[in-house]
Amino acid sequence: MNADEERQFREFVAARSRSLLHTAYLLTGDWEQGRDLLQTALASTARRWSKLRNREQPEIYVRRALYHAQVDRFRLLSWGRETVTDTLPDRPSGQAGDVADTVVQRQDIMAALRRLPKRQRAVIVLRYFEDRPDHEIAVILGVAQGTVRSQTHKALAALRTTLAEAGPSASSSTASGRGVIA
Repeated sequence: MNADEERQFREFVAARSRSLLHTAYLLTGDWEQGRDLLQTALASTARRWSKLRNREQPEIYVRRALYHAQVDRFRLLSWGRETVTDTLPDRPSGQAGDVADTVVQRQDIMAALRRLPKRQRAVIVLRYFEDRPDHEIAVILGVAQGTVRSQTHKALAALRTTLAEAGPSASSSTASGRGVIA
């Protein structure tokens, strides 16, 4: 990478790293793992920066690298072995509308996201948390637009079921229209 390319890459990272970190967090469900995942994706991108075909949209390449790095981590390092239990971990108590209630709702949504298969989770994150259209999601994940739609449908059905089982805190988030499954 020459000096001009390095400058462009640094500018890109400075401008987009916060958004990319949020995506990585949503994919992993953990801030530290999200930071590690983002570093892995950015290192991969830096190695290929001078060869990127579409220099106007390097973010798509990085997001695809995030998704694939997450899948690889689960496959190779067995990070993805999540244990589903009948009981949720201890949660803070609070009145409806309380900050603690909002935290519980967020925890319910994150727990439901973690239960989704990796591709479905990626589709939900890209569509509802990053507000990306089907064609961009398809490009990022390297799948057809029809696959994006079917994975979205399956993921939303699973989230509705999981959040309905989680109890009143989850249902109040969806009833207010502020939940993921609107």
